[in-house]
Amino acid sequence: MGTMNISLPDHLKSFVDEQVAGRGYGTSSEYIRELIRRDQDRLSLRRLLLDGASSEQTKPVDERYFNDLRDRVRPRHSK
Repeated sequence: MGTMNISLPDHLKSFVDEQVAGRGYGTSSEYIRELIRRDQDRLSLRRLLLDGASSEQTKPVDERYFNDLRDRVRPRHSK
């Protein structure tokens, strides 16, 4: 695992320390790693949404679509 030193203004360091103490993180590194993972997830979701928005339009999704989907999935779970 690589190491990175980060300098923070006092008010941000205090905030991180409060989050670590109040939210069950063992260290400030754990807290920062969690923030980075969440940002990666956010960026991934944003990419998926933009890809979906720019993709070719499909047939409208209606009740029949979901019923057919349920019918395809149910046999797998009933085994």
